[in-house]
Amino acid sequence: MAEVVAAITFGAVVVYACLGGADYGCGLWDLTAGDADRGGPMRGRIDASLGPVWEANHVWLIFILVYLWGGFPRAFAAITTTLAVPFAIVGLGVVFRGGAFVFRKSSATLAGARLHGVVFAVSSLVTPFFLGTIAGAVAGGRVPLGGGDPLRSWTGPLSLAGGMLAVLTCSFLAATLLAADAQRSGEVALSAAFRRRALAVGVVTGTAALLAAATIGASAPALAAGLRGRAAPLVVLSAIAGLSALVDLRAARLERARWAAFAAVGSIVAGWGVAQYPAILVGSADISDVAAHPAVLDALAVVAGVGGLVVVPSLAWLLRLTQRPPDAGDGAR
Repeated sequence: MAEVVAAITFGAVVVYACLGGADYGCGLWDLTAGDADRGGPMRGRIDASLGPVWEANHVWLIFILVYLWGGFPRAFAAITTTLAVPFAIVGLGVVFRGGAFVFRKSSATLAGARLHGVVFAVSSLVTPFFLGTIAGAVAGGRVPLGGGDPLRSWTGPLSLAGGMLAVLTCSFLAATLLAADAQRSGEVALSAAFRRRALAVGVVTGTAALLAAATIGASAPALAAGLRGRAAPLVVLSAIAGLSALVDLRAARLERARWAAFAAVGSIVAGWGVAQYPAILVGSADISDVAAHPAVLDALAVVAGVGGLVVVPSLAWLLRLTQRPPDAGDGAR
C-alpha cells in the first residue's frame, strides 16, 4: 500500500507540473508584454485564461503536501526542515501571486494596477524556480533522512538547473496554451504573438534540458542511471512530444501543440519518479522505510479514490467549459 500512496502522490506532482506549471508560466509573458497600451491585449488574454482555473490548478500542491505528510511523515519532516528556505519563498510567492492577480483587476489607479502586475509577474517566476530547486535537491540526494544543510542542500548545480528548467518549461506551457486560447477566441494577431514566444522558449528549453543532462550525470549518478534505464521510454516520449509540439506550433496546429506540450512535460516529470523509485529520499530512504502505519495508508488510498470520483470529473468539466469558444454557450442554448 505504501507504493500505491506514493504513486498517487507523485501522480499529483505530474498533474501540478502541467496545470500549475502552465499557470505560473504566464508570469514571464505578463512581465514582458509591454506598457499598458501595447501589453493590454496580452494581459487581458492571460487574465481571461487564468481566471476560471487558477485556484483549481493549485489545489494539487495542497494535495501533494498533505499526502506526503500523511503517508510518509519522516520524509516530509526531512524535506520541509532541510528545504525550509525555498519552501518559505514558495509559500510567499503563492500568496503574493494570488493576491496580486486579484487586486490588479480591482485597482482604482493605473499605478496600482502596474504595481500588482509586477508582483504577480515576479512571483510567477520566483515560485517555480524555487520549486525546481526543491526537486533538484531531493533528486540529487541532498536531503538525508536526518535533515541536511539548510543552505547548501538547495543551491547545488542540480537544484539551480532544476529551477531554470522549471521556469522555462512553465513559460513554454503557458505560451502554447495562451496561443490556443487566443486562436479559439478569434484573436488572430494575439495567437500569433504567443505562438512565436512558444516556439522561441521551446527551443531554449530543449537546449537547456540537454545541458542539464550533463549536470544530472555529474551531480546525481543514481538518477542518471535510472533515466538511462527504466525511465528511458518516458525520456524518449518526452523528447518526441516536445519536438512534435514545436512542429505543431510552427504549423499553427495549436490544439495538437497543446496536448503535445503537456505530454512532453508530464512524461519527463513522470520519468523522474520512475528513475528515482523506490527511493523517496535518494541515498537515504526508500518508500517502505518511511511509510506511515498501514491503517493510515489504507485511509489515504480510500480518500484518494472517493475524492477522485468527485474532483476529477468536476475539474474535467471546468476545463471543458473554459475551452469552449465564446459563442458556444449561446449556440447550445
